[in-house]
Amino acid sequence: MSTQTLLLIILSALIALGLVVFQYRYRSKLQGKLAVVLSFLRFVTWFVAFLLLVNPKFSRNTYSIEKSDLVVLVDNSSSIDGNEVRPLLQKIKQRTELSDKFNLRFHAFGGQFNNNDSLTFDERKTNIAAALKATNSIYAGKKNAVVLISDGNQTLGEEYEFFAKNGDSPLFPIVVGDTTRFEDLRIGQVNSNRYAFLKNKFPLEIYIDYEGENTVSFGVTVTMNGKKVYRENKRLSPSEPTTVISTLLNATSVGVKNISVSVSPLKNERNTTNNSRKLAIEVIDEKTNVFVISELSHPDIGTLIKSIESNEQRAVTVKKPSTAVTDLEEADLFVLYQPTRAFKNVLEYIKQKKANTFTITGPKTDWTFLNANQSTVTKNSYEQAEEVLPLMNSGFSLFGVSDFATTDFPPLTSNLGEVIISKPHEVLLSQEVKGVSLNEPLWAVSGDESVREAFLFGENLWKWRMQSYRSNGDFLNFDGFMGKLIRYLSSGKSKSRFSVDYERVYEGSDGAKLTAIYFDKAFIFDANATIDLQLRNSENGATRSLQMLSKGAYYEADLSDLPSGNYTFTATVAQERLSKSGSFTILDFDVEQQLVSSDYQKLGRLATNSNGKRYFPADMEVLLNDFNADQRFIPTQKSVQNVVSLIDFRMLLAILAASLAIEWFLRKYNGLT
Repeated sequence: MSTQTLLLIILSALIALGLVVFQYRYRSKLQGKLAVVLSFLRFVTWFVAFLLLVNPKFSRNTYSIEKSDLVVLVDNSSSIDGNEVRPLLQKIKQRTELSDKFNLRFHAFGGQFNNNDSLTFDERKTNIAAALKATNSIYAGKKNAVVLISDGNQTLGEEYEFFAKNGDSPLFPIVVGDTTRFEDLRIGQVNSNRYAFLKNKFPLEIYIDYEGENTVSFGVTVTMNGKKVYRENKRLSPSEPTTVISTLLNATSVGVKNISVSVSPLKNERNTTNNSRKLAIEVIDEKTNVFVISELSHPDIGTLIKSIESNEQRAVTVKKPSTAVTDLEEADLFVLYQPTRAFKNVLEYIKQKKANTFTITGPKTDWTFLNANQSTVTKNSYEQAEEVLPLMNSGFSLFGVSDFATTDFPPLTSNLGEVIISKPHEVLLSQEVKGVSLNEPLWAVSGDESVREAFLFGENLWKWRMQSYRSNGDFLNFDGFMGKLIRYLSSGKSKSRFSVDYERVYEGSDGAKLTAIYFDKAFIFDANATIDLQLRNSENGATRSLQMLSKGAYYEADLSDLPSGNYTFTATVAQERLSKSGSFTILDFDVEQQLVSSDYQKLGRLATNSNGKRYFPADMEVLLNDFNADQRFIPTQKSVQNVVSLIDFRMLLAILAASLAIEWFLRKYNGLT
C-alpha cells in the first residue's frame, strides 16, 4: 500500500471523527451511553463512505518458475526394437535433474503424430516430418528441446532432414537400431498398371538395389498366381549398385492376378525380407473409349484427359467437331466441350446413335445453337460471364459421391441465365455467386436406361483438379469423382438403390475400407439402415461378420485389421432383399521391414541444422549431463503483480447500510428526530 493511500485513510478517519464531534457534541446535547453508541455508528457511516471514495488498493506479487519443455518423440513403427527404446525412456523419466529443469512431454508417432506416449511398435509407416511439425505447432512460443528417438528411416511424408526453425527448438536425435552397414540386396520398387486388358501384354518395372563391397550375381524371378512367368540373372557391384528390369507379361485370363517378384538372397545376407515384393493387377476384358470433341485449345481438355485416363480402363481421344462421323464409331462416351455451330454433324450423329454425353459449357458456348439442337437443356443465356462457386447437393443419389468434397474449390466461369432441364435429372452441384445461392444447377446428371447425359455449366475445370492436389497432396478427390461419373455415363444400367464401393487390391491393410450407399424406395438416402458385411478369407476359410457404420452420407467398414490374403464379401441390407458381393486382395507388405540399418547420418544432419546434437543409446549419460549443463534451457522466474482493493466494496456497502439502519432504529426507538 502506498503512503498516499495510507494518509488518505487517516485523513478520512479524522474528518469522520470531526463530523461526529460537530453533530453529537457541538449541535446536540445528548448525553450518556446512547450518545456514545450513536456517535460510534455515525463515525462508522462517515468513515466507510470516505473509504469508498478513497478506494484503497495494495499490490500483490506472485512468483512462478517457468521451465522449458523437453519433448520426447518416440518412433512407434515396427522397425524399432522396443527392448532398446524402453530403457532409454526409463532413464529420462527417472532423472530428477531433468524434471527439475524441464517439463517432460512424451509422444509416440508412426504414420501420424499421437498425443500420448502409448507404445506398441507395430505401426507400418513412419512420418518423422509430421511429428516434428506437430511438435513445433503445439509447443511454439518458448525455448524447447526435442529428443527424437528413431532409426531415421522415414517411409512417408516430406523430407525431414532440413526441418529446423532457425534453431528455436534444437533437436537431439537418439539413433536406435543397427548402424552397421551389412551387405544387402533389396527390391526398391515395382511399378505396374493397376489394370491390364485381356489378351494384351502389360509392363512390369523392377528396381533392384545393392549395398556392399563385392560384385554379386543373383536371379530375379516373377510369378503370377504361383506360376513362374519370368526369370533373369543379373550382376551388381559397388560401382553399379542399381539395376532396372523392364518386361512385358501376358494377360491370359480375366480376374485379379497376384504377382510376386523375388531376388535370390546373398550368401551372408542378414535381411531377406526386402528380397521380395508382392502386387496385384486386375485383368479386364473391355475398355471405355471416351471421345472429347472440342474446337478450343483449353487447359480443361488436358485435365479431362489426365483425370479420365487415371483409370487404365479408359482411353481418351480428342477430336475436332469437323471430324468425319465415320471416325466416331469407336466412341463409348462423348464429352462435348463448349459446343458451337461447328458441332452440328456431331450432335446429329449422337442423336442417331443415342450415345451418352457429357456436355461442358462456358462463355464461348453458342446457346442459341445448342438450345435448337438438343432437347434436354434450355438456357436463356444473358451473355454475362460470372464466377460461380459450387454448392454440393447431399441428396444426390445417381451414384456415390461421399468421397467428393468441393471445399476450397475456386469458382468456375459461366454465363448467367435461367437453366431449364426437361428430362428427369438430379442436381449434383448448384450455383453460388458472391455468397448468394442462385438455385440454378452448376452440374446436373440426367438420363434413363437408354440415354444418359451430364451437363456442367462452367469452364476452368482444371482449377478444381489443381485445388484437389493443393488440399490433399494428390488428385484422388477429383479423379475419383470423375471416374464414377464416367462409369455411370458409359453404362446403361438403371439406378440401383444399393451400391458398394471398394478397391480390388489394397497394398497392405492400412487404410483399407469398403463403403456403401443405400437409398429407400423413394431414392432418399437412409442413414438409419442396418448393413451387415460378411467376409471370408478364400485361403483358410476364416469368416468374419461386422456391421457397417453410418458416416452421414454413406456407410463404411474398416478393413485395416484384416490380415493379408484374398477375400470375398457379401453386404446385405437388413430387412431388404438387397445385397452386393465382390472380392478383394490385401497384399502382405510392410515397408518398415525393408530397411535394416538406421540412417544415423541423416539424423546427424538434422541435429546440426537445428543447433542440436546426435546421440546413440550408449551416450545416454552424456545426453543427460549435456541437458543439465545447457544454458539455453535454464528455468526463469517470472513475477506477476496484481493490484487489488484493500477491502471488498460489497462488504463496505453492507457495513454502511447496517450502521445507518441501526442508527435510525435507535433514534426512532428513543424518540429522537
